[in-house]
Amino acid sequence: MKITKMSEGITQLSVNIDDILFEGLWEIPNGVTLNSYVVEGEKIALIDGVCGWDGVPESLFDLLDQLDIDLKSIQYLVLNHLEPDHAGWIEDLRKIHEDFEILCTDKGADLFEAFFGPGMNIRIVKDGDSVDLGGGKVLKFTTIPHVHWPDSMVTYEQSSGTLFSCDAFGTFGMFEKSSFDDDYTDEELAVYERDTIRYYSNIIAAFSPFVLKAAEKLKDLTIHSIAPGHGLVWRSRVNKIIQDYVNYANYQKGDARKEVTLIWGSMYGMTGKAVDVVLEELQMAGITYHVHQVPETSWGEILTSVWTSSAVILGMPTYEYKMFPPMASVLEELGKKKVHGRKAFRFGSYGWSGGAQKELDELSERFRWGWSFIEPHEFKGKALPENLEVIRERVRQLIQMI
Repeated sequence: MKITKMSEGITQLSVNIDDILFEGLWEIPNGVTLNSYVVEGEKIALIDGVCGWDGVPESLFDLLDQLDIDLKSIQYLVLNHLEPDHAGWIEDLRKIHEDFEILCTDKGADLFEAFFGPGMNIRIVKDGDSVDLGGGKVLKFTTIPHVHWPDSMVTYEQSSGTLFSCDAFGTFGMFEKSSFDDDYTDEELAVYERDTIRYYSNIIAAFSPFVLKAAEKLKDLTIHSIAPGHGLVWRSRVNKIIQDYVNYANYQKGDARKEVTLIWGSMYGMTGKAVDVVLEELQMAGITYHVHQVPETSWGEILTSVWTSSAVILGMPTYEYKMFPPMASVLEELGKKKVHGRKAFRFGSYGWSGGAQKELDELSERFRWGWSFIEPHEFKGKALPENLEVIRERVRQLIQMI
């Protein structure tokens, strides 16, 4: 629980969470920071609350007390995004104070009533609308729909050049040293980049085309700092985090890094034995690669690796005429996140009958992956030396493709 003064009249309130599944689904091994912001002019605006997890609203109320801000003095609650991790403490706030105005998009207003019921004072804002708080503080609004819900917008404070971006330009991870990027070296931030990619690939990825539209739309703003709902406030690297998001969005189409992700699963070790030769070839090639066994590795971790990889290798047996079920689940999630354009190779064993390849082809067609598959290699029972040699050759071929 932390208070950070960002500039005159602008304060960040943050709480670290590390014992949840984000969205009830994604593991966050390094936790996540939840940020709210107070902008004080002659009037006070609170920008983005956070979810009503046990103890979180009370923690934020304590932070406001420390700032000597009476909850009843808040005139505006700006909701850039109505997802409950940013709006969930409204119920607690309403028990203390109801005389404030909600500022959100038209789609946000729809969601607000669905989540919290009718009867609140809601003002719908559109592109270019603004609210003057007095004392030189003016908030201006820009919609960025589908980053990552259809109601999303950003709020720009004109005097400081601060962009309150909610989910856009956020990251997983807890930043104990400082809330500001310029208090970290490039080397220190490089350690956190996987948390940023994990956040993007798990939360934002499916909406990548809208990320590119949003980045283009924000070009005309003079941005001195980006204050997201999760993670660091970006000051010295504003252009970098925007460009990183543009890069991550472009990874969706297959134009990713020269990396390979190997995803494999095995029932009795026969497919697993063939994995060893794949790893040997990847090591000899000196290429960056990621290895994940299913079902041991979470979907979120696998998605993080695949998102940055130009090539994917799938090692899986046939299970009851179909794909190994944990692999099928992972691949279906990749399909939903619209991971397109990868180079790929699949190998695996079967017993009395094949069938995994047929289901994989059906899945690829259904999600329109556009993956370029090298000819797969299946073997009955245990892989013989000649099977392993074919697998070696096809892994080399895949590496050459990227």
